Amino acid sequence: MNHSPQQRALITGVTGFVGGFLAERLLACGDAVLGAAAGGQWEPNSSERIQGRVELLAWDLGSETGLGDAARQRMEAFQPSAIYHLAALSVPEDCGRDDPLPAAMAVNVEGTQRVVELAAGLASRPRLLFVSSAKVYAPVEARNPIVRETSPIGPRTAYGRTKLAGEDIVRAAVSRGDCQAVVARAFQHTGPRQSPRMMLPEWARQLAVGGSGPVEVKTRDAVIDLSDVRDVVRAYRLLVERGEPGTVYNVGSGRPIRSGEVLDLLRRLARSDRPIRETRPGPKQEPVADTSRLCQQTGWRPEVPLEQTVADTWAYWREVCGASGS
Repeated sequence: MNHSPQQRALITGVTGFVGGFLAERLLACGDAVLGAAAGGQWEPNSSERIQGRVELLAWDLGSETGLGDAARQRMEAFQPSAIYHLAALSVPEDCGRDDPLPAAMAVNVEGTQRVVELAAGLASRPRLLFVSSAKVYAPVEARNPIVRETSPIGPRTAYGRTKLAGEDIVRAAVSRGDCQAVVARAFQHTGPRQSPRMMLPEWARQLAVGGSGPVEVKTRDAVIDLSDVRDVVRAYRLLVERGEPGTVYNVGSGRPIRSGEVLDLLRRLARSDRPIRETRPGPKQEPVADTSRLCQQTGWRPEVPLEQTVADTWAYWREVCGASGS
């Protein structure tokens, strides 16, 4: 049973993968939800459970004129108590290789500045959650992959650099007293409705489409921290409610998993013996979250087992692709 105070929540990027699950979670908690997205329209894979229940406004965060007067007035009238800033170019390949592309800077950095300015200017003085990424951490070694919030910073990718720049903007705003904000460094997460450009849905889509050709995967030897999106959005709400302003929190499963283990789970569900072709074979070590701070300050812990995440994602892609069989 939910005993948390109800929120009036504005979600940027509500039409995206995580945004949809977050809106579902907030509605289930009895919160009022207002959404914003660049086009002001629902995506084909947006959650049907929130369409019609969440008012959607147009806000192109990558443009100085992206928030119209009518949308701003609606946000002011809504008087949010919380802003969840999820909108971003979140596929690393879209952000550039080393130096961020202009679009990534416009959305992920300048867009974050615009959200901070909105929060600072609202009479309701909402709490702000900025969703950053584990990609801000420096590379880790396989023998010591665990990172806590004080671990060395050193993003290797343009995406990670834009997220770190966003964190700097948020922390500066907190220091000035412009807003009460917390930073969530999200580790890899997945589930139904995620873009097939990401690991698990990419594999599930290939298997659901069928055929006898090889299933292409980058590598079976990546060690990652993989969470269910439904656990992640629970953490986000708890951080808005109980997080310490100006503080960074790791949001992850806290345990390493080999990508090949995830693939094996999926292949068993799909009853597939199709060959596997690795396009980037070899070991890869990603950071694994120390979530002590999150757990101690909010009471959160992951609840959805990996087996359920894989099964639900497989069921989604079977439905999307019209797959018959198991």
